[in-house]
Amino acid sequence: MTRLDELGERYFRLQHTYDPYNATLLGIAEFDGLVGDPSVEASDAAAADLAAIGTELADVVPTTTDEQVDHGVLTVLAHGASRDAHHALWAANASAKGYVSRQGLVFQAVPAMTVTDADSTDRYASRLAGIGGFLTALGERYELEAARGRVPTELGVRHAIGQLEGHLRADLDDDVLLTPVRGRTEGHRDVVADRIRPAMAALADTLRGLLPVARPDDRVGIANVPGGEEAYVDAVARHTTTDLTPAQVHQIGLDTLAELAPRWSEVGQRVLGESDFPAIVSRLRTDPALRFQTSDQIVAVAQAALERAQAAQDDWFPHYDIAPCVLEEINPVDAEGAAMAYYRPPAADGSRPGAHCLLTTHPTERFRFEYEALAFHESVPGHHLQLASAQTLDLPRYRRHLDVEACSFNEGWGLYSEALAEEMGLYSGDTALFGMLSFAALRACRLVVDTGMHALGWSRAQAIDFMLDHTATTREHVTSEVDRYVCWPGQALAYTVGRREIGRLRTRAETELGARFDLRAFHGTVLGQGALPLAVLDQTVARWTAGVLGTTPAEETPAWT
Repeated sequence: MTRLDELGERYFRLQHTYDPYNATLLGIAEFDGLVGDPSVEASDAAAADLAAIGTELADVVPTTTDEQVDHGVLTVLAHGASRDAHHALWAANASAKGYVSRQGLVFQAVPAMTVTDADSTDRYASRLAGIGGFLTALGERYELEAARGRVPTELGVRHAIGQLEGHLRADLDDDVLLTPVRGRTEGHRDVVADRIRPAMAALADTLRGLLPVARPDDRVGIANVPGGEEAYVDAVARHTTTDLTPAQVHQIGLDTLAELAPRWSEVGQRVLGESDFPAIVSRLRTDPALRFQTSDQIVAVAQAALERAQAAQDDWFPHYDIAPCVLEEINPVDAEGAAMAYYRPPAADGSRPGAHCLLTTHPTERFRFEYEALAFHESVPGHHLQLASAQTLDLPRYRRHLDVEACSFNEGWGLYSEALAEEMGLYSGDTALFGMLSFAALRACRLVVDTGMHALGWSRAQAIDFMLDHTATTREHVTSEVDRYVCWPGQALAYTVGRREIGRLRTRAETELGARFDLRAFHGTVLGQGALPLAVLDQTVARWTAGVLGTTPAEETPAWT
């Protein structure tokens, strides 16, 4: 191994030992026996070890194009992960929200484990045995952070308590932590009953004790805790992989909303006979025909959209021999405060497929026109095509398995896919285009609202009102979205920032190549190196364009704004 390879492998092991649940969700089984350590000491050690990788990388001089890409990616990953561990915002922001909630990760990752042989059984048993102690240590970390003035939000604490209570109410035989061994739970059932559930109840008690000091809805921004302002700047940098300031991101969100206005008028006039945005939104929100009646209808719309996309896939992309994508309904216990959907990559060993995990509770509150765009984002041509194909690439494994670590690329691609689906003719009709527009507006609002709360002092109510005024979705969905941004500062910025950069690079390539531009080849170039920091993606596309032209790529600073 070269020095660069060694540093990459060291990063991979450090990052997934510190956060082994994310490794499970990425389909990496070797860390499945670990439960992680939520202590301050573990966070500080991870921050220091990851920073040391960055320091050593500065002395490594790449000699080939592949090494330049590896070096660029690893530099950004190590720095972002180090700052993330240093700030440990999750510890000051207790919640039930998936990736950002340590307890939420337990309930999301353990059911995704595959137990098929003696080794995987041992890993599962090891993790199960440690979860009780992990939850106890998590409660201790929350109490320590609160004593330091880093108190969580009231809404996050209430969501976390509700999640724990929901799992405690479930019949033991239906406990999600037993999902990987369903039908053969002997021994494991006792661990859940005697060690994990008491720890869950104790953690809920700890969280209840924090409610009197928790941050109210008018102080939900992370800048309200010690070190929060600096931490948010670092979170913006990590999730967007840019050097954009919160103020710049805020303005990009406002500009994007203005750019969408003509399209709203065009589609609104064609479908509803309305060109005024408030009138369009009123019609969309109040027409009962635009709501689902059953959960099965939600699944059917998403499944049909996935099948249309898969049928057209090879006409717009190089052929990828990848695992299938399936639909899974999100557990109702985890539904409150959950996103409408998320994607879980296939297991690297092929033991589980990629999954478009879909929220199907309360169907009469959900719009029919939103679920096609959502399917294209999460499955094909979005996250499934992108992340499952990345697993097949001949890349160092720290680059092959990336999700939240390369948010601006991954989520930017997902949002790009929603618009690309219109080019591909995948939407079932003009009404479904309202979903594409609504989600584009919602992602633009994220830039305004996330920076508004965490950098500009906005209240939760102010954020909700802004999103209601600028999107077509429901108050319930808007509230869930805002609560997600409260609990995960900076992550929501990745979508529109990444989407705009992919679009800018496509426009640049089309301009430079003219008649020689091949969209299928452009897509292959964007996806062909796995997830990349945006500056590295810029260089990759520039090299491809230069190769088509037979020239040397020019150095260019990405025009983030």
